[in-house]
Amino acid sequence: MNALRSGSSSQPWHFSSKTRRRFLQVSGAALAGIALSSCRRGITDVQAGTNGGGTPSDTLYVYSWAGYSDDELLSNFAEATGIKVIVDIFDSNETMLAKLQAGGGNNYSIIYPSDYMVQQMVELDMLVELDQSRLQGLDVLLDKFKNPVYDPNNAHSVPASWGTTGLVYNTEQVNPPPTDWNYLWDNRDQLSRRITLFNDVREVMGATLRSLGYSYNSTNPQEIEAAYNKLLELKPAITNFTTDGWRDQLLTGDLVVAMGYSVDAITTMEEDPRLNYVIPASGSSIWTDTMAIPKTAPNPDAAYAWINFMLEPSNAARTVERLKFATASKAAIDLLPAELKADKNLFPDEAILSKCEGIAPVGDATDLYDRYWTQLTSI
Repeated sequence: MNALRSGSSSQPWHFSSKTRRRFLQVSGAALAGIALSSCRRGITDVQAGTNGGGTPSDTLYVYSWAGYSDDELLSNFAEATGIKVIVDIFDSNETMLAKLQAGGGNNYSIIYPSDYMVQQMVELDMLVELDQSRLQGLDVLLDKFKNPVYDPNNAHSVPASWGTTGLVYNTEQVNPPPTDWNYLWDNRDQLSRRITLFNDVREVMGATLRSLGYSYNSTNPQEIEAAYNKLLELKPAITNFTTDGWRDQLLTGDLVVAMGYSVDAITTMEEDPRLNYVIPASGSSIWTDTMAIPKTAPNPDAAYAWINFMLEPSNAARTVERLKFATASKAAIDLLPAELKADKNLFPDEAILSKCEGIAPVGDATDLYDRYWTQLTSI
């Protein structure tokens, strides 16, 4: 779901705090990745050796957002399949796309593009059309994920996680609490220099469009210009545009309101009970991150094994319990503890979800969005 900025890294997935879109700084030792192996249990029949690209066939390279894996998951996968996993992370769909287009991602057999990026990569002929006879568990997905608009019938991708975008705020310093996007404009004098928005043109412009009653994915030049002009009014009150840095600033009290992803908000609230998260009443974005196999994948057999392992309900449920992201598997949700299933930040009510939109490509209007964004952020 979303356009963020800068780099990638390999790391051993062992950390105390994480965000869905955080670019983790790691030591040189961590850059070695993860090498785990053990006995197989029939999920894949990958044989040891190397594939045509020189990558060991018992190694799976994954290119993912932060927060979707940990030592336990990778160890369990290695035990079940005999395949060791090396995970690199990106904090931007655009970074991931650029790396693959430049040929720097030819070792990856699993990537995690967001919804709109799946559509873009399909148009660029970069993703394998999945052999669904090799997949086990698509039938237990929630109905809304079985035939997504960005990838009809999950032909090229399988949903890995989903969530919303909203406002994270300090309940002791913000009264009354925000309920919609317009709260930022209505209270900009009191909030001045203590709010942040994402460093993300489509999320920020989309939220502003929504506050005006328009679609997140508007291609109407007049509507896009109106959103830009409205953002100009708020710009003096914004501390900065950051997709990840808000978390630490909110915890230290330097910020009182921040635009944030639901999964990041949940983990941040666990660290500070004064914080709360709200999905704006007029609607917001609902994002889906997926698992896909690039056409350059050197180890597609291991890729199918990974997807099937992640679709297995008990594996998915245990991972959700540890990492606190929303799964698209109804069977996995059924296995979750009652308190997690009742968490409206993790699994919002349909009434609010019906007002949310996925971020979709906007065609020729992309240049207009980018031009206004450059003007806004350079002021």
